[in-house]
Amino acid sequence: MAEGAGSGAGDRITINGIELEVLRRGPDDAGGTPVLLLHGMNTVSPKARFLDLLGRDAAIIAPSSPGFGNTRRPADFDTIYDLVRLYLALIDELPYDKLVLMGLSFGGWLAAEIAVACSHRIDKLVLVDPVGIKIGDRESRDILDVFNVNPAEVRSCRWRDPANSPDFDAMSDDELIVHARNWDSLCLYAWHPYMYNPQLKRWLGRIPVPTLVLWGDSDRIVTPDYGRAYSALIPGSRFELIAEAGHHPEIEQPELVAERVAAFLAE
Repeated sequence: MAEGAGSGAGDRITINGIELEVLRRGPDDAGGTPVLLLHGMNTVSPKARFLDLLGRDAAIIAPSSPGFGNTRRPADFDTIYDLVRLYLALIDELPYDKLVLMGLSFGGWLAAEIAVACSHRIDKLVLVDPVGIKIGDRESRDILDVFNVNPAEVRSCRWRDPANSPDFDAMSDDELIVHARNWDSLCLYAWHPYMYNPQLKRWLGRIPVPTLVLWGDSDRIVTPDYGRAYSALIPGSRFELIAEAGHHPEIEQPELVAERVAAFLAE
């Protein structure tokens, strides 16, 4: 944890009656750039190295979405619309005039939706291997179906080095329960249509803030070509590849991701 960093995994924020589990990193004072970090297919681990690296200069707030991690999901809370509205409400509650919005994978989809709706509260946008749009025609598989493809293939498509994938044998019972809960919730929110909003592609052009799109060069969940097309739909966005990384460059190349993001925030 960086000097002056927040307490970590024990924080909670209540928004519209929903209590969110929150990870924090970075300076507690006003010196750090506020970054709202939206997790991907799984919640962000408190042990994630990129959190500590980013937390050197940024005040990171990383909530677990309802149904993920240790955040309970209300019974009638089950759509992308619910998640987007929840995070719009969270942004209104946070004590910042503007903040940086950063999304990983599934969280990148949410971040893009939020930036379309709430650009006046966002200073900059960082998307890391986001899903959320359809590039090809009806018969094209833009996004690997992680629920129906053989798990070994999913693993090889997600990771540049499959050795970086989660070691389930080394997980505690609590960690296994959280992982299963994350996967169930991802399926609930993103099953139909699978991992995209048919309307989002049309509205990405409304994002006016500086945007950095980072992509693992070996990602085969959503390929770099998908990423280039995504970036091209956001006016003035910058697309950069992260070498020797798959769908989770923040885990496989944390130093490089943190370096790119820090440079972007300092511009």
